[in-house]
Amino acid sequence: MSPNSRSASAAFDLLCLMVGPRPDLGRLREVLRVGVDFDALLHVAADHSVRPQLIRTLADLDWQAVPAAARSELDEFQRIHGAFSLAAAEQLGRVVGAFEARGIRVAAFKGAALAAGLHRDLAAREYNDIDLIVPAADVDAAEDILQTFGYRCAQGDRRFRRAFLAHQRQYAFVHVDRATIDLHWAFTADHVPFPLAADEIWRSLEEIAIGHRRVATIGGADLALLLAGHGTKEGWRSLGWICDFALLLDRRRELDWPTIHRRARARGCGDCILLACAMVERLLGAVVPGSLAVQVRENARVEALASALAADLRRDRPGAGRRHNLADLELCDSRWARLAASLRIGLTPTVSDYHALPLPPPLWPLYRVTRPFRLVLKTLGVGRAA
Repeated sequence: MSPNSRSASAAFDLLCLMVGPRPDLGRLREVLRVGVDFDALLHVAADHSVRPQLIRTLADLDWQAVPAAARSELDEFQRIHGAFSLAAAEQLGRVVGAFEARGIRVAAFKGAALAAGLHRDLAAREYNDIDLIVPAADVDAAEDILQTFGYRCAQGDRRFRRAFLAHQRQYAFVHVDRATIDLHWAFTADHVPFPLAADEIWRSLEEIAIGHRRVATIGGADLALLLAGHGTKEGWRSLGWICDFALLLDRRRELDWPTIHRRARARGCGDCILLACAMVERLLGAVVPGSLAVQVRENARVEALASALAADLRRDRPGAGRRHNLADLELCDSRWARLAASLRIGLTPTVSDYHALPLPPPLWPLYRVTRPFRLVLKTLGVGRAA
């Protein structure tokens, strides 16, 4: 059963104390002595995909005051997640090997790659899929390889996807008994900027061990740009993403953060770096690089957005309202860029347009003309949702 809003808010605040890179164990022992609603704590930890971090801290506390039922639930999660992590790592290694054998450049990111590379343990981070990125020119060849492993795209055939989904610049491939693979050729949809360009990563990839194979992944400054951009694109609705960025700050202190911020700003989304810093500072008490901390405090937009996002997380309503539906617009630093991105969304045909008015393939280009009118009707409360 879902906890009530008050217990969820208290559980979230306690969770923030427990899942950061360096929890204050002395303070937590005092909190545990007073009493904790472990049902609410475990519920919120599962919602935010931070159970491995919670388990780590509770083990460091010698499981003090943890009820047997709560510990049993976490033990069961750890067993299942450990098995999934090993299976995902094995599958990732096989797929990457097949791509490389065909001469396709590929990098793994998020998921197992982030767990192994940043968290230093395949099971130290929750994830449920495999994310791969390839050059745009190699997407069809990569899809052919995935099909040999039994994967199928659940989003229609290639012609349909090119008409209605290519703007998302990623496709999802499913298997009956294996982790879903998200195949990317960029890091966000084409209507908004992103602090890291896909063509930038190939010259600075790092290698990590995934099982018995070395796998290329995104690291260093590029990882900072990726994590900040992804979190902002998704409205920072998961504490797990905030933990990732805080861990990067803690473990890669040698990174040149002013240069990272300048790179993002040059792509029109420098505020996402400041927003990531604001979120980890507010929620996890992480130490933010001095030069960025000053810019966070001086940026009214970032401060207001961080306050709103943090409040939604505490109220157990992450990504509420506009921040959920149009969160990726926050990647744009300027109001004009957000307006331009909104206009591009309005002119880009989607699967919803097809379902609202199915047309034969030769007429699909007409959706660029009909979509604005359908959105107007939706705004007026007529017809189906977009």
